Amino acid sequence: MPEHDPTTAGVADDLPLLRDAAREAGLIAMRYFGNSPQVWMKGGTSPVSEADHAADAYLRRTLLAARPDYGWLSEETVDDPARLSARRTFVVDPIDGTRGFLEGQRTWCVSVAVVEHGRTLAGVLECPAMDETYWALPGQGAFRNGKRIAVRSLGDKAEISGLKQLIDLMPAGWQERLTRAPYSPSLAYRLAMIANGTLDATFVKPNAHDWDVAAADLILREAGGQLLDPHGRAPLYAGEVTRHGALAAGSGELLAVLVDVIAGLDA
Repeated sequence: MPEHDPTTAGVADDLPLLRDAAREAGLIAMRYFGNSPQVWMKGGTSPVSEADHAADAYLRRTLLAARPDYGWLSEETVDDPARLSARRTFVVDPIDGTRGFLEGQRTWCVSVAVVEHGRTLAGVLECPAMDETYWALPGQGAFRNGKRIAVRSLGDKAEISGLKQLIDLMPAGWQERLTRAPYSPSLAYRLAMIANGTLDATFVKPNAHDWDVAAADLILREAGGQLLDPHGRAPLYAGEVTRHGALAAGSGELLAVLVDVIAGLDA
């Protein structure tokens, strides 16, 4: 049996579909941004708004109409195990960073990905309040607004984001080199910041879901960075389990240190 090639079989055709759909979903969300949308609480702690639901409904209707044989996994749609029988799956967060969206922060985004065999084949982040669009295909680089992006080389200082408790576990020799970046409620956007060279690294606290990171993971990887688990492995997506433990994102020697830190959490 020939080795599976994730860059073939129509993946390039999925990218314009994702970009168009994400752009329209971003416009839908922008109609609610700053206009006090109705809000509910999921599980008593996590907000979801009518903007999330409106963007999700549009994405589901549009994407599945174009690819009816694809599975569907979204933060705002009840999970249907039937998706596990699909070859490819849309993995969607209609608004990543809902809390920040509701507070008027601009660093939220529509996150849309196509996943096959656990790996992201096409990823788009539409960040309309920032006037930024990110996308990537495997082996073809990562782009922001049409210009190729790359992680930055590590200098004498490193800007890092994530839980203070995890940053405090960094080795003493690194502590004096670290600058702590302001917190962004959108995990996908934090990964995009590493990809575009405005942030060096971030810790990802346990319980991130596939829809938070599937698109941004590919964008970061194509920009020269990585998202890794405590064993130094890239996460897999759209399987039966859609939740992840602690993760680390960045590049080079700094990423290796972050991975050591999260590996020590289970020691």
